Amino acid sequence: MAKKTLLNAKDIHIILHRLACQLIENHNDFSNTVLIGLQPRGVFLANRLIQLLQNEYGIVAIKTGQLDITFYRDDFRRRTEPLEANNTTIDFIVEDKKVVFIDDVLYSGRSIRAALTAIQAFGRPASIELLVLIDRRFSRHLPIQPDYKGRQVDVINSEKVTVSWQENETKDAVYIISDN
Repeated sequence: MAKKTLLNAKDIHIILHRLACQLIENHNDFSNTVLIGLQPRGVFLANRLIQLLQNEYGIVAIKTGQLDITFYRDDFRRRTEPLEANNTTIDFIVEDKKVVFIDDVLYSGRSIRAALTAIQAFGRPASIELLVLIDRRFSRHLPIQPDYKGRQVDVINSEKVTVSWQENETKDAVYIISDN
């Protein structure tokens, strides 16, 4: 199994600042915007962005949440092992709000489709945008594209893109893993 580093900690740091600035450009003071990290891996990215927006850019009143999509996925019944749900933590209504979904890797688009269904339990948003750290451009099963992306990569379907976060895996990095 070959492991190639796509992004190191410095690259990720730069990308996070760029993504935070793009969010500020489009959402100003975030008074009508909510940021929602998709469980499990999008939450790490969302938390990092929220820290940057608050600590580096002085935006203090940001509504944030975490959305579990486990049982909204179209493939959850096809698995042999039982699934474990993550926490959904959204203590506000998204009615008429601008929602920004945050996830680490956009691959087939199925997770985002599930998130679109799951968020309806919290109201009808005015709009929904998608922010991802990695966009696997040629792997879509559904016509879903990110509004904000850290890096776009072209990898074959047998390769896997994994994001490592310092908070749970000791360092920030993005890897391409292949069976070769």
